[in-house]
Amino acid sequence: MGDEGTPGIERTVESVFREERGRLLASLVRRFGDLDLAEEVSSEAIEAALVHWPVQGVPAKPGAWLLTTARRRAVDRLRRDKSYAARLAVLQVEADRADPVAPADVGGDLPDERLQLFFTCAHPALPAEDRGALTLRCLAGLTTPEVARAYLIPTATMAQRIVRAKKKIRVARIPFRVPGADELPERLPGVLQVIYSIFTEGYAASSGPDLQRLDLAEEAIRLGRILRRLLPAEREVAGLLGLMLLIHARRAARTGSDGEIVLLEDQDRGCWDRASIEEGSALVLTALTGGPPGPYGVQAAIAALHDEAADVATTDWPQVVALYDVLFAITPSPVVALNRAAAVAMRDGAEAGLALVEELDDEPRLRGYYPYPATRGELLRRLGKFSEAAAAYREALVLVGTEPERLHLQRRLTAVEAGGAG
Repeated sequence: MGDEGTPGIERTVESVFREERGRLLASLVRRFGDLDLAEEVSSEAIEAALVHWPVQGVPAKPGAWLLTTARRRAVDRLRRDKSYAARLAVLQVEADRADPVAPADVGGDLPDERLQLFFTCAHPALPAEDRGALTLRCLAGLTTPEVARAYLIPTATMAQRIVRAKKKIRVARIPFRVPGADELPERLPGVLQVIYSIFTEGYAASSGPDLQRLDLAEEAIRLGRILRRLLPAEREVAGLLGLMLLIHARRAARTGSDGEIVLLEDQDRGCWDRASIEEGSALVLTALTGGPPGPYGVQAAIAALHDEAADVATTDWPQVVALYDVLFAITPSPVVALNRAAAVAMRDGAEAGLALVEELDDEPRLRGYYPYPATRGELLRRLGKFSEAAAAYREALVLVGTEPERLHLQRRLTAVEAGGAG
């Protein structure tokens, strides 16, 4: 194949690897029990694909080809390792040859193995920040710099954190399995948070030229569906999946033709995905039935009120505020308080909302969080306090991460500097 075909092959390899990464790593970790080894031989399999596929063509089962190649590389590495544990691993692998890998191992749906890896990465023996970082790196396929941006820390720091987490898993012999029923209440919230973190980075990217990274959002939804199938009785799993579907339903209307962010009140609701809204709303009923509500179920109920309303004016704002009251009681945080203040502004007016926003002015967890000055600027703009709004927008511009959000804030700033026009 000539040079003209090489970029196409590279795109194919990248697409296959992104789709199969979670399955591939989970299968390799289950077989070899070493996350570092699994990542290394996965990378070697990709390099081999880039060499062989342009010449031999893309195989009919590319995922199975990658897994077979990665397993062979792993066996070769273990054979060269002189330690007793490695020799035992080789014996186990060679015994497994009586049960060769079938294409279905990677071509089909493997929820159990991927979830085992999720629960491993979300093990309580790991620090909370390491759980999310490791899972984003290993199962969502984010690069280390992307994970670092999501956590707002330097890339070198994040690299050290990921290495530390892998070492902890290896040294502490953290088991690769789905926890039993007695362990699930402690372990499940960590897995849910990891999935939602992936979705959040997809819904509102932490940085870059685009507001959304739809591949990440859709990966999180796929993982949510797998978890829902595995744990159908867990209402918070239903709540999380419903929340993601209800938010993702607005994706086509969230940016304009020039890439600028379009606020909820200005979105063309005819572009919203009605099938996702119906599915998400049904999951809300499941999440809120049968016991006290959880945070994901409550957030999903808020999203459903937005999605089911004909426009902003007819949204049930008293109910939205009431749900934020419930959410704050379950998980009190300054971000929830800020969102509640915005809802109060819609229910009672900008002045009432601004008073609540300004109560959060000394909250250290909102420093560096651009939606805080952006919300304050918006409410000041609505009240006609243009010079104060301009100062708030300038503060937000220093903190904003993506180009569409920056463009939106710059236009707001220009308008208030001109006396509120537009």
